[in-house]
Amino acid sequence: MGMTIVEKILARASDQPFVKAGDVVEAKVDLAMSHENAALVINQFHDVYKGTGIDANVWDPSKIAIILDHRVPAESAKTATNQKKVREFVAKQGIKKFHDIRGDEGGICHQILPENGYVRPGYLVVGTDSHTTTHGALGAFAFGIGATDMAAVWTLGSVLNVEVPATIKVIITGKFQPHVSPKDLILHIIGRISAEGANFKVIEFHGETIRHMNTSGRLVLCNMSVEAGATSGIVPADKETVRYLMGHAGVTDEIEIMQPDADAEYDQIVEVDITRLTPQIACPHTVDNVIPIYSTEGKKVHQIVVGSCTNGRIDDLEIAAKTLKGRRIAKDVRMLVFPASWRIYKEALKKGYISSLIDAGAVVMNPGCGCCLGVHEGALGDGEVALSTTNRNFKGRMGNPGAEVYLCSPAVAAASAITGFITDPRNGEIS
Repeated sequence: MGMTIVEKILARASDQPFVKAGDVVEAKVDLAMSHENAALVINQFHDVYKGTGIDANVWDPSKIAIILDHRVPAESAKTATNQKKVREFVAKQGIKKFHDIRGDEGGICHQILPENGYVRPGYLVVGTDSHTTTHGALGAFAFGIGATDMAAVWTLGSVLNVEVPATIKVIITGKFQPHVSPKDLILHIIGRISAEGANFKVIEFHGETIRHMNTSGRLVLCNMSVEAGATSGIVPADKETVRYLMGHAGVTDEIEIMQPDADAEYDQIVEVDITRLTPQIACPHTVDNVIPIYSTEGKKVHQIVVGSCTNGRIDDLEIAAKTLKGRRIAKDVRMLVFPASWRIYKEALKKGYISSLIDAGAVVMNPGCGCCLGVHEGALGDGEVALSTTNRNFKGRMGNPGAEVYLCSPAVAAASAITGFITDPRNGEIS
């Protein structure tokens, strides 16, 4: 019996020739990521050394990445003080993969890691954020852990008691229709298998559609795999992975391609033909409450959001900008746009996308998590409805339990911004 790709990664990380689902291993970490919650990890880390008389030093500063992104710039004295603590710790520990609130290097952690080449195929990546699953798009096993576990990683360089997860193989075939995208695909998959359908498992993406999908689209799929309960999503590395890392992320050293064995054992195989897939909408208040757009078209919306670690890349902004170019958003609609990184923001400026969005009436925000999590910017009013390209729509997610959040693709968001209602982007008056 062969191994899935995650089994191979965990076998190597635990110095074993073979592991299978259900085994428990201690696995060496290739990259450990935190954002502002590093302030909490720092407290836990120092507790490990309290009373020992040993200097508190991380195991390997070159394998730690910290990105300030959730509340940037700081919205309160408490946040600012925590960010100050992080900066001081980073300087003392010699951590170089640190991205502060800067226009030349900042952004959302799940965009910063790929675009800087910090993640490679075969890596074991852990992060104190549930959407660490995003980095499986580059052939890594990437998953979220808590602050206490991360403090142990900073100390030991390994994750203790990792149970090797079973894997669901998802095979995607067919070609996307115009105005249908990877966001619609992952919403469809989550709706099909449910928010708990992949609990404690890995979703491994395969098929001709995946082979022809760019890294941006793969990041969307892996980012939202956690919304099906998955420990991680992963796309086995291929030529596209190498193209992205070498051509976009500036990687110059050799990139290892790791594939699952042909006789790997899967917990489940799910096949999806996207030939007739239509734009999808996740309705309040769960991500698996997914329906085709025609079932909710015409729903009044008050706030449109384009951006986040899910859909804040240059191709997402391009879709929105080209849809809105020469048009105006509806008078009673607010449209907020937040690119996933300053690199993307500057590229969008050069291409004229930012001007098109602003001219249409959108408010372009600085890169960061913004209104996605509802603790910083863009909160909703009582009874308001948001249509968003983000990844969660739980009650109160955008700062108000008395509001509703619908999830969609950038194409749907931009088309709906023009009309003020949930609108199919295939509508001839919009496209």
